[in-house]
Amino acid sequence: MAEQNAERNHGQPDEIRPMIERAVAEALQQQIPQLQAQIVQRVLEALPMQASEAAAPRGTSSDLVQAVSNIHAGSTQKEILRALLQAGSAHCSRIALFVVKAGIASGWQSRGFGDDESTTNFTLDLNSGPAAHAYQNRVATPGNAAEMDARFVEQFGCPANEQVLILPLTLKDKVAALIYADGGDGNKLDSAALELLVIATSAWLEVTSLRKQAAVKPDREAAPIVERPAPLSSVQTVSSFSDPFASHAPKHVPASPAAEPQPAEVVGVEAPVHAAAAAAPATATDPWAGVSAEDADVHRKAQRFARLLVDEIKLYNQAKVAEGRRNKDLYDRLKEDIDKSRGTFQKRYGSTVAASADYFQHELLRSLAEDDVAVMGTNFRH
Repeated sequence: MAEQNAERNHGQPDEIRPMIERAVAEALQQQIPQLQAQIVQRVLEALPMQASEAAAPRGTSSDLVQAVSNIHAGSTQKEILRALLQAGSAHCSRIALFVVKAGIASGWQSRGFGDDESTTNFTLDLNSGPAAHAYQNRVATPGNAAEMDARFVEQFGCPANEQVLILPLTLKDKVAALIYADGGDGNKLDSAALELLVIATSAWLEVTSLRKQAAVKPDREAAPIVERPAPLSSVQTVSSFSDPFASHAPKHVPASPAAEPQPAEVVGVEAPVHAAAAAAPATATDPWAGVSAEDADVHRKAQRFARLLVDEIKLYNQAKVAEGRRNKDLYDRLKEDIDKSRGTFQKRYGSTVAASADYFQHELLRSLAEDDVAVMGTNFRH
């Protein structure tokens, strides 16, 4: 009898299993929506910081694309530069633009300093610190607030983490402005994004200038970009670019010669000098002094066009450029863009007097390879 009961009990689990599974499945099916809601709510309550951060806007590659589009939507230099400041303010807490004229950096507009005119006409010391390094070497320069102009820190305050960034905005290979940025009361300072925006702005300013030069108009809008001989009482260092800050002149000029920054060639600036004193250095530094004015103009335009093409390659291939320099295979990574741009340059200037100078090749090595041909790789012809 005991053996019969054991056999009967042993068989029961197999018989009732389907019934138990159906009952459990029905119960779970009814409870799943409620359980799901409870789990989601508990996760959100357990991660309040992460949830709030997810809801907050973040800088993404699409944001940068939109920012560059906004910069490129500008039709005048001032519109473009205002768009740069607005876009840059999304990647730092405080940003200011200083116009460089005759070796003096004078404040134009800012964001995050209280109002847009807070830094207007403040002259930034170009003799030392990250501002001097960025100005002299034409590279983005991070630094510490203690290295900055003491007057600037005294007037506008020091960022919480004391980290600052100075970026040069170059036009025609000259520093036309310096961009100051810091994290303010927090740590909001995206150096890579800011550098990309400044490069995009520089390239677009060059494009708008070239477009204006190409569209020869007999009206006043074309007048600022037409090259004219400088008056006897003045010298124009770079005469072919329309100065976006023509009406903006620095009010604070250094009082003593010892404190005055070293003068440098800047965009569209006329500085009073003695004509005889200016003539000799101008001739000595002009690489096209021995050619006709017409041929010299072709050389200048070819050189500028080569720089623009290479700047565009750098602008739209930031990651590839960094990897190529690091792995010394820059040409292989950018072959399609380089060859296409080279063809564009050859199509425009390959049959001109500027062809023998090979400005595009020179610019590839100077700007893209940073004067180190080895980073271009073994497949690069030079």
